[in-house]
Amino acid sequence: MTSPAPVTHADGRIDYAKTLDHRTKMMILFGVLLGLFLSALDQTIVGTAMPKIISQLHGLDLYTWVTTAYLLANTALVPIYGKLSDLYGRKPILMFGIFVFLLGSALCGMAGEPFLGNLFGGGMMQLVVFRALQGAGGAALGAVAFAIIADLFEPADRPRYQGLFGAVFGLSSVIGPLAGGWLTDHVSWRWVFYVNLPLGVVALLFLWFKMPRLASGVKAQVDWLGAAFILGFAVPLLLALTFGADAAYGWTHPTVLALFAGSFLSLVAFLLVERRHPSPIIPLSLFKNPTFTWGSLARFMFGAAFLGAILFLSLYLVQVQGVSATKAGTATIPLTFGLIVGAVTSGQIASRMGKYKPLMLVGLSLMMLGFFWLSTLTADTSYGSVVTRMVLLGLGMGPAMPLYTTALQLAVKPQEIGVATSSGQFFQQMGSTIGTAIFGAVLSAGVTQHLGTALADQAKLNAGNSTVAGQLTTIAEKIKSGTGATTSVDRSQTPKTNEQIKAEFQTLKTNVTRAVKTGDAAAIKAIQADTTLPAEAKAQFNNIPAGGVGAAIRDGTNKTFDALEAAVKAGNYPQFRAIASNPQLPPALRGGLARIPEQVFAAPAAARAPILAQLEQGRQQGLSAADQQENTVLTQALRGLDDGETVALAAARAQKVAFADTIASIYRYCLVAGLLALLATLMMPNLTLPRRSKGERMAPAHVEI
Repeated sequence: MTSPAPVTHADGRIDYAKTLDHRTKMMILFGVLLGLFLSALDQTIVGTAMPKIISQLHGLDLYTWVTTAYLLANTALVPIYGKLSDLYGRKPILMFGIFVFLLGSALCGMAGEPFLGNLFGGGMMQLVVFRALQGAGGAALGAVAFAIIADLFEPADRPRYQGLFGAVFGLSSVIGPLAGGWLTDHVSWRWVFYVNLPLGVVALLFLWFKMPRLASGVKAQVDWLGAAFILGFAVPLLLALTFGADAAYGWTHPTVLALFAGSFLSLVAFLLVERRHPSPIIPLSLFKNPTFTWGSLARFMFGAAFLGAILFLSLYLVQVQGVSATKAGTATIPLTFGLIVGAVTSGQIASRMGKYKPLMLVGLSLMMLGFFWLSTLTADTSYGSVVTRMVLLGLGMGPAMPLYTTALQLAVKPQEIGVATSSGQFFQQMGSTIGTAIFGAVLSAGVTQHLGTALADQAKLNAGNSTVAGQLTTIAEKIKSGTGATTSVDRSQTPKTNEQIKAEFQTLKTNVTRAVKTGDAAAIKAIQADTTLPAEAKAQFNNIPAGGVGAAIRDGTNKTFDALEAAVKAGNYPQFRAIASNPQLPPALRGGLARIPEQVFAAPAAARAPILAQLEQGRQQGLSAADQQENTVLTQALRGLDDGETVALAAARAQKVAFADTIASIYRYCLVAGLLALLATLMMPNLTLPRRSKGERMAPAHVEI
């Protein structure tokens, strides 16, 4: 029994949407989704393992490059893989990408193992290099997976399946931090990478046995020179943006300027090459297509806004809401929930309506409303209100990701679907990278500016305490003038709460009391180790004797009165006068002792008892003076700590206000990016799909004027 002849297009290419049965399509789709899930998961699962990785591989200076290396390779290679899939078919390129990704995953898990020795300079550098290899494989997954939808399904059905792809990214952002934390804590950080292997093998098996070649029928030479120039454009540009946002370099550093120049020259060379090559990596003729041109611009702006939403919302939750760094990933679940619902629902509705543009405009409008609402965040915004904003933003962003892909695929020739899809992905990732660099610069400058203002406001609120107000004003002026240290953005550390600050100062007050009263060595050591006290304050505790601040006075008083009593009991008036005339004794005591007549010393011992009683009274007065001095020192120290606690609480409040105000301003920039994406989408033609009748061949798409 022979298989039925495949259905073909007019140009002779196999029409897989009509040739393959639904079950085969679903199995192929499962393998593709699983591969894409691996790529998306890898971008979120690694973050929670990084502290443990750094502690074992000892490479804190390369921390950011673990992510940057992946991003560089992934972004730069996306358009190249898309073109190669048009030339050689989706299956071999997708399987090659999964294989490279799995190879990179295995090597990442082995980074720092003894048998690798000092390859690439050691464990952390090995991880960076292997992460770049992972990114090179992951680029194929992102570039080809979305194009496969156009090969397998009719145009009217594509949006509902594209929505599943959007849901995969949302799902990975929830599962990634949870799985990464669990594997790191209970198994090993290496399994954050090894976990890709069994899932990847399953995906490969599904694709190997069930997926056809999905060739476009294009016969042409590979544009290797164009591929080299697009790498020469993308990689230096991304490096320049990365270095420029780094305080160690800055935007005017010679290295950054050289990278920008190299990127620009490569772009010019790329455009010249693409104009002449018969099968360019990115056909410039695509930009004559208004759907592709405006859609790419919209995706660029959407990419900047999308990553800004995810990245800085997590930062707000950590720095202002006090959510731990580990929980920050899961705290964005409401945003992810809205994104998944928006992506899947919009795909289903678009398939039934036969139109995508109205849904995209509605989604972008909701996204802009979400950004506007987020731009009103303050340090006092409740967590429940933040959650509501996240859900609204996710519902707005969800429809855009799958429907932009659908729009691009409908607007180009079948043999250009791969390159058009990957190009759209490329522009979105470039938007995310450039947006992150710009928003990062806004964050650094904004926190400094807003922190100075917030500290000045706190000084006004504490005007009744001149010491506190003066300290806050001094700090504010130094920050505004750039001569003082500014707060740093460290997402690995959760800022201290008011309760934690108060508890730390209470512990410090207890140690100061013990040090002043008893000279406790452990308390003094704890004070010296405290990071909140200035050096001059710690210096006051360097020479506290055993027994406390008043110990010396008490010892001196007791020795003096013991000697006086001995002289009285012995009837030795010269010795008594020598001790009593000591200028270190209090004047009142010296005056009282000077009035004791010499004749008393010649009297019987019983007659000298009143003098001894008077001396005992003087002893107690001297000891009381020691206690009073001790209490004075302690009171001053505790008053200083009270002021320090007030300053610390005010500074913590100012930092939260500064972060909230800065992130709110970033969301205003995201709102502008969203508006530009909306305007670009408005310029896109609205491709309408006629409803498909059962057994009826699909009519070509047409453009609504």
